[in-house]
Amino acid sequence: MAKNEVPKGEPFDLEKLQTLFEMMEKHGLTEVNLRRGDETWKLRRGPQETISMVPAAHAVPQAVPQPVAQAPVAPAPQEAAPAADLGPVIKSPTVGTFYASPSPEDPPFVSVGSKVGADTIVCIVEAMKVFNQIPAEINGTISEILVSDGEAVEFGQPLFRITQG
Repeated sequence: MAKNEVPKGEPFDLEKLQTLFEMMEKHGLTEVNLRRGDETWKLRRGPQETISMVPAAHAVPQAVPQPVAQAPVAPAPQEAAPAADLGPVIKSPTVGTFYASPSPEDPPFVSVGSKVGADTIVCIVEAMKVFNQIPAEINGTISEILVSDGEAVEFGQPLFRITQG
């Protein structure tokens, strides 16, 4: 078997994939395409981030997840303007699943009324089996929790509203 040849059915090395994902974040890359054997992976970061894995030999155009068309751009600024009036927000630094507590049995990291500092962990966002602790990065009081436990979140999506002071 040649050095670059991959045995059929062998998965990508998830540790290497996680390293690639971290490098994308570190260097601000928004898209990477990989091909190995008969598999093709496409990683994209940003508001429409998707991770697709489709065997090239069996690719069916309708089976590949495609980004969903966004709503017209005009309503977004209208929604963003009131958010700025209500106080700063803590945003998700990555795409993943929002968890309010370290485990289902534990209490949430924060709740409405909790005082937070810049280093206070407010939640976990799980991305590709990596549990990222999210710090507040701002001093204040949690005034609103904008997502539910177990909900999928997007890059830059507001998670919490903060009242400063």
